[in-house]
Amino acid sequence: MTVLADSIRAALREVADPAIAPGQQAYMKSEMPFLGVKVPVARRAARQLARGTTDAAELRASALDLWRGATHREERYAATELMGLRPVRGRIEEMPVHEEMIRTGAWWDHVDEVAHRLAETLDAHPAELTPVLRGWATDEDFWIRRASIIAQLGRRERTDVALLVAAIAPNLGDAEFFIRKAIGWALREYGKTDPDWVLAFVAAHEGELSGLSRREALKHLA
Repeated sequence: MTVLADSIRAALREVADPAIAPGQQAYMKSEMPFLGVKVPVARRAARQLARGTTDAAELRASALDLWRGATHREERYAATELMGLRPVRGRIEEMPVHEEMIRTGAWWDHVDEVAHRLAETLDAHPAELTPVLRGWATDEDFWIRRASIIAQLGRRERTDVALLVAAIAPNLGDAEFFIRKAIGWALREYGKTDPDWVLAFVAAHEGELSGLSRREALKHLA
């Protein structure tokens, strides 16, 4: 166990409200219990306690300590927060950690948070990460596929359109809700940058896009 991880565990328990924990667990449909700490509070505790830590190895070890040893879901929220701090943000070396969190987290709250880390890494290392995300688009694990689809959220004009298509195309016929939602979400977000492209893509794949994906993609477009 790392000192930082232990400090974060203790801090989470100090601010926990056990009365709200059952509701949190029910909302998230989580097998892992909650302490009763709201997500922003859990993330803030991790940031504050890690302030001044400049060693990437220490942050990585602490994040994995929290993640792998978690007995409550907030410890995993803290772990993903640590992986977004400056010393580790955007580093291609941290991809094994991100992948582990997606595969073992296997739920939208964890996967969608890690997707932010993928976008940052793609900005810093496009040549190395692009083929990885292309491979993820056909992975057997649909959470990995979801991550590949939403990995460019927030990149706006930096979006690699070819990569976006490569992530979406193999998944157009997938019946999984979280895949269909991800496709629509990714298209809707890119529509804020290039609405004409999104309209053309939806029109070209009218018979392949699910109703959910189409509705999400066009939500803010005429």
